[in-house]
Amino acid sequence: MPTGVALQDPRQQLFDAAVRVLVRDGATGLTSRAVTTEAGVAKGVLHRHFADFDAFLADLVRDRIARIEAQGAALRDAAGSGTVAGNLTHALASLFDPVTVAIVVLVIARDELRARLRAAGTARFPLVGEGTAMVAGYLTAERDLGRISPGADVGTLAPTVIGAAHLLFTEHKDDPPGQDAVRRVVTTVLAGSLR
Repeated sequence: MPTGVALQDPRQQLFDAAVRVLVRDGATGLTSRAVTTEAGVAKGVLHRHFADFDAFLADLVRDRIARIEAQGAALRDAAGSGTVAGNLTHALASLFDPVTVAIVVLVIARDELRARLRAAGTARFPLVGEGTAMVAGYLTAERDLGRISPGADVGTLAPTVIGAAHLLFTEHKDDPPGQDAVRRVVTTVLAGSLR
């Protein structure tokens, strides 16, 4: 990018570039040089806005966590409408989009990134932990409305749904599973708890 040209939102431009590189080239292909090249900016732009590359990545993950938390609020607001399986199926398909799956791999691959995220107060398993909290909050709301059995163990159901869905989406990385496959996971895990 020529010098002297103002960037509209450099942080977002760098985040968008990082996501494209990560999804296309994987965690090993995600470098500061790859991000700035993809964004079409000088390498110094990244370091002008972030202390170092791990700080940039930590902010990228926190941005995705904020999206999950917003999705969780919307999912809780949907309690009592539609079907429990339908609401969760839609939420899981959105949660485990290719970007989130790729970021989970990135977090697993980078010890320093995990340490920074934990120091910032994220779940011990960032993104997956927040996804589990999203599902737990929703299931609790549905239990309170009587659409889930009163004795349902939300603390066990939520991570079971998330774990099964995460495996399903990870195994189908290049060809995400269809709604029917996701719904089958949800209904199987919740079979004894749905009313």
